[in-house]
Amino acid sequence: MKQIHIFFLSAVLVFAVTASAKPSKNAGRVVDLKSPDGSTILKATYFAAAKPGPGVLLFHQSNRTRKSWDDVAHQLVAAGINTLTVDTDPNKTRKQRWPGDLDAAFEFLGSQPEVKRGVIGIGGAGVIGVENSVETARLHSGEVKSLVLLSGETESLDFLRQASQLPELFVVADDDEYPPIVEAMELLYVTASSPSRKFVHYCASHEAPWLWYEPFDLGRVPASGGHGTDMFKVHPELPGIIADWFVTTLIKTPGHAPADTVASASVINQIQMPGGVAQVTQQLIEARRKDPDAQLFPEITVSTIGQDHMRAGERTLAVEVLKLVLLAYPESADANETLAEAYLADGQKELARQHAGKALALLDSHRLPASSWTDTEQYRGEIRRGAEKTLSKLEEKQG
Repeated sequence: MKQIHIFFLSAVLVFAVTASAKPSKNAGRVVDLKSPDGSTILKATYFAAAKPGPGVLLFHQSNRTRKSWDDVAHQLVAAGINTLTVDTDPNKTRKQRWPGDLDAAFEFLGSQPEVKRGVIGIGGAGVIGVENSVETARLHSGEVKSLVLLSGETESLDFLRQASQLPELFVVADDDEYPPIVEAMELLYVTASSPSRKFVHYCASHEAPWLWYEPFDLGRVPASGGHGTDMFKVHPELPGIIADWFVTTLIKTPGHAPADTVASASVINQIQMPGGVAQVTQQLIEARRKDPDAQLFPEITVSTIGQDHMRAGERTLAVEVLKLVLLAYPESADANETLAEAYLADGQKELARQHAGKALALLDSHRLPASSWTDTEQYRGEIRRGAEKTLSKLEEKQG
């Protein structure tokens, strides 16, 4: 046993492009976005990728400008993702900006000929940026395939609860100068229901003291490097984390990210309760009717539960759990091999032979990764040895 300790406008929008000097590579071009009623002109920068691909719209926090997203935008463009950063109108209240200003930005991005309108990501920082991002995702839920939220909050908790398969990345730091942002972001995370959500939490020995509100800060609160896009300087890996998230959810597996163990806690706990395997099996079948690629839990986590049952001599439970893993990840050589071991231990020889053979066939085809969580040559070797050992034992018993 392996040990694993549309381009359709609902309103007529006017886009006026500002004439400017020819931009340098990936510098972006400045554009003016006019709201549907013509009351507002928003400044934005559009970064076009070298070839057609998905798009990302980025909103900044109230005390910064769209330039705070430049590093992320450059990385996204280099990866083939067209990006629009936009400055919202500071003289408007939140409700006055919705939906006109948000739609102006979204429709401009979607109207660009190189942008795949049905594959859009949204990112926002700070209270205003997060609210704008969630509201834009709610208004365009059919087209938004990924969400990134930094250091903010939103009243649209119902949307996060209902978007059960939307990939979401949440980022916050303990030294954020506008508490209780950490608790607000934790609320967003625990309210969201997607198993493919992730929480990046930069810890500190204590949280910052409350001094004032971000949306109304006029220089009263010293910046600590812990709020929104300010985190990029203190945590230089963060722009890459965000870019990689969008590459995964917009290019590699559009609208999907690998299921996360912590995000799937309720399902994982359910699996370990009496009757839970059957219940989660039915939930997965129902989810797949809506989305053939839906996942409710990570392969390796639930496989570990099944292997724990095997080590404890609970063969029937092991088979039940590992059958559920294979249902979720049918093309995994790892899942097939582990189930083969469980069938062999349970005396179901023919099924053990079938799944050991399937594991070897998947490895030999080199068509897919060996598992959803790793594909190293070392681990492929472990899977192969396990499958061959199962077949060898079957031959010995037959002889």
